[in-house]
Amino acid sequence: MTETKQRDVQVLPIAVDTLALRSRSWNRLRFEIEYALEKGTTANSYLITADQVALIDPPGGSFTTIFLDALKAQIPLDQLDYIILGHVNPNRLETLQHLVTEAPQVTIVCSNPGAIAIEDAKLPLQKPLYIIKSSDDVLDLGEGHELKFMPVPTPRWPDGLATYDPGTCTLYTDKFFSTHICSEDAYDLNWEDLLEDRRYYFDSVMAPNAKQVATALEKLSDFPAHLYGVGHGPIVSYGIHELTHQYQQWCAQQKQQTLSVALIYASAYGNTATIGQAIARGITKAGVAVESINAEQAPQADIKTAAENCAGFIIGSPTLGGHAPTQIQTALGLLLSTASKNKLAGVFGSYGWSGEAIDLLENKLRDGGYSFGFDPIRVKFKPDEVTLKYCEEAGTDFAQALKKAKRAKAPRTPASDVEKAVGRLVGSLCVVTAKQSSVASAMLASWVAQATFSPPGFTVAVAKERAIETLIYPENPFVLNILGEGKQLGAMKQFLKPFNPGENRFEGVDIDVADNGAYILKDAIAYLECTVKNRMDCGDHWVIYATIETGQVLDSNVKTAVHHRKTGNHY
Repeated sequence: MTETKQRDVQVLPIAVDTLALRSRSWNRLRFEIEYALEKGTTANSYLITADQVALIDPPGGSFTTIFLDALKAQIPLDQLDYIILGHVNPNRLETLQHLVTEAPQVTIVCSNPGAIAIEDAKLPLQKPLYIIKSSDDVLDLGEGHELKFMPVPTPRWPDGLATYDPGTCTLYTDKFFSTHICSEDAYDLNWEDLLEDRRYYFDSVMAPNAKQVATALEKLSDFPAHLYGVGHGPIVSYGIHELTHQYQQWCAQQKQQTLSVALIYASAYGNTATIGQAIARGITKAGVAVESINAEQAPQADIKTAAENCAGFIIGSPTLGGHAPTQIQTALGLLLSTASKNKLAGVFGSYGWSGEAIDLLENKLRDGGYSFGFDPIRVKFKPDEVTLKYCEEAGTDFAQALKKAKRAKAPRTPASDVEKAVGRLVGSLCVVTAKQSSVASAMLASWVAQATFSPPGFTVAVAKERAIETLIYPENPFVLNILGEGKQLGAMKQFLKPFNPGENRFEGVDIDVADNGAYILKDAIAYLECTVKNRMDCGDHWVIYATIETGQVLDSNVKTAVHHRKTGNHY
């Protein structure tokens, strides 16, 4: 990819009087958990040019210059009448600053929480905000474009606002139905190929807000849409019904979880919310639901109810002026007075020069008699990819501790005849290693089987709560290290032991680096360098199909180690 191709703006008509301006970044744009697949992203904006002109969802500051150049090539800025915002964040405010300066005649349309954020930003507005308070509010641009609105708040985006144009049956959904992927495809023509990326985006962004997402889906169903003008990724047209159904299914799966964690936070600049999102991703992938609560927006009654009903809780705060925000102090008081002392707790936060708020939360909870599911997480300024991986693993550990406690209370039942029979299935003992950028991981695997001759390929099952799971996505490389009989104990001891979040799994292990960047264990008797081609969702595991690029036998005199089990209900 050339330097000039790394960022550009794709402009195309998508409906009558309607253009899409897709600001594209072919490289990873930000260090947030939903960008972790590193497939680039698009920031999609939409321009309706009727009797009056409206711009929907301008991009963030990363694209300001190239976006404004593309916009000015379509219309003079003095003809822009409205800017409609699906959400407001500091990144988007950078572009808004330029727009309202060059187009002072413009009116900003937003939700009530969005209006508060804009007023706090002190933009040089010449005209009052048009604040959408209910679904009864409309904006008639003329020529059949009578826009309707639907507030769709979530804890992460409490100012969420969807826009519907009945003249073109286009629903502008902003964060909903998006995905972080950049390509030449403006539409979801090959929508089945996007399933993995959309599922990852949902699990990272929407799953912790499943209750609010399900409510929003019900509201949005009132708008008969032929097109979803999403905020990121391909515009949804060909697979619109399938994607809507998938969102409904994924929300239902979250609601069906028997254990839930209350994740309560406030975030001054978005960093604390990013940390919380990574923790939530680790929890949900381990099969435990998350109820995400923004303490700056949620009623105290909601926090109290969550504290009563959750199996464990995690609270996060920035440090502002050496203190936690008032809303977090209030939430802490509610937790101390409501949550049972046998509930697992967690603390996290970001800070600039000091971290007193995190210390306050930790000390108050320890004094209150609560046990912690992970060590308090303190992040200075913005988290990087290594920190986010650490947070995700901390969330998974928290969820596993809750599940372990639940199993301990349940009466033991002897293995059934079926489970005993399943246990007679055997598999080669292997170690899967994967590496992306600065993040590396590994797992011991025995559910491995050759699947194809041409191309040479195999399947391996990966439990959803495994740390390595987020590195094993389609087109990602990894190495399958095959262990030898009588030589497997060292690797088993190393990779079966519990690791703390962020702990180096390869410390003390003799390794080489494969051509694909993953690690080869020198104690293995053979290795295969592989590429993930497909992932299949199979209950508590992903079944990965991978093709083999190259490989080598390191010790031809040793047989493959095989894992024998008595029952098929555990490893």
